[in-house]
Amino acid sequence: MKQHLIHFLPQDKLRLPGILFEPTESANKVAIYLHGNGTSSVFYDPNKIVLGKELTDKGISFFPFNNRGAHLIKSLKRQTENGEERAMYGTAFEIIKECMFDIDAAITELTKRGYNEFYLIGESTGANKIVVYNYYKPQNNISKYILLSGGDDTGLYYGELGNEKFFEILNTSEQMVDEGKGEQLLPKDLYAGLPMSYQAMYDTLNPDGDYNIFPYNEVMNNLQLSSKELLREYKSIEKPTLVVYGAEDEFCYGKVPECVEILKKNTAKPELFQYEIIQGADHGFSGGEDKLHAMITSFLTK
Repeated sequence: MKQHLIHFLPQDKLRLPGILFEPTESANKVAIYLHGNGTSSVFYDPNKIVLGKELTDKGISFFPFNNRGAHLIKSLKRQTENGEERAMYGTAFEIIKECMFDIDAAITELTKRGYNEFYLIGESTGANKIVVYNYYKPQNNISKYILLSGGDDTGLYYGELGNEKFFEILNTSEQMVDEGKGEQLLPKDLYAGLPMSYQAMYDTLNPDGDYNIFPYNEVMNNLQLSSKELLREYKSIEKPTLVVYGAEDEFCYGKVPECVEILKKNTAKPELFQYEIIQGADHGFSGGEDKLHAMITSFLTK
């Protein structure tokens, strides 16, 4: 297995890093990996090396990269006509729809390197990003999707905050974004959790926004938070797709089978979908990594 550290530039010229794992022999197939948010980074996870080895053994390259949502708060370099400037990103500032810039740039970079068959693997928020990407760009170059532990962040915040506080933060964040103050961080007296900008918080909480891809809480409890069609984006997927959850996923309200059943009922082309639950595994698949890797490898090689 060969490994290469790669930096590439999305449309808005942010410099993003990734590791390309390649088979010893040349390959034309590559799986692109999108991590989740928070403190996530592909450079801290040894399981990515293990998965890279398993995929390259099957003739498939593997490209996990740090997207603009990596880390909680991260200063990234942006290329300009006069050199480089610093821009604040990370989960605290990210807008989920901007994932399209990152995914397209990864595909462009890999195309330059001779690849012509692409797969997308997304874990946690990375799964949400794949669905967003597919919804806004259904005619894309991806052959297969793998959605791992897709998250209901909107519903989780609603459950944590309660109705009154949820809408107070949502409405305040929307107002601050409208006033051009979206990059400011929420004060502790408004939200005492992890640092979040008004723009990222509004993007995450907005029931009608792009972030609300897997509205399990809303569906199971008939919350009626959204005016958009529930699972609208998920229903738009018409490519071979593998969906995997850990049976002990701590962000599925203790109801993983029910969450998976919601997705099954909203699958446009069931014959293209494969659903799996790994017993004993949590949101990050701790204890179930071997089974997960086997599922991924099998799905991409069949």
